[in-house]
Amino acid sequence: MLVLSTASMHFATIVITTGLIVYLIIAAIIGLIAEFLVGWRLPFGIIGAIVAALVGIWLVTNVIPIAISGDPVIDGVPIITALIGAIILVAIWHLLTAPLWHRRRRYSYRRRY
Repeated sequence: MLVLSTASMHFATIVITTGLIVYLIIAAIIGLIAEFLVGWRLPFGIIGAIVAALVGIWLVTNVIPIAISGDPVIDGVPIITALIGAIILVAIWHLLTAPLWHRRRRYSYRRRY
């Protein structure tokens, strides 16, 4: 366990445990798998994949609870359910932002003579 704290007027403490590190590693793997399956990259690379997976995990475990029998659980994270949530989130992101990318012109193009 690593504890980061500041001694100032506003006291802040960040506790980093091995459980949190494992959770973030699982989120990174699931986010990258979801990007690969959907075929659409999220902004900010690996950080975007981690954020998408974390939000997807939260959505399918707390907001819309989905329970799959036989779902492997690693450190409290149901793997298949988390993958489904991340895929849904990446797909929604793709549906919302795809029209914006198709209207853009390429910045550099080859002129044909």
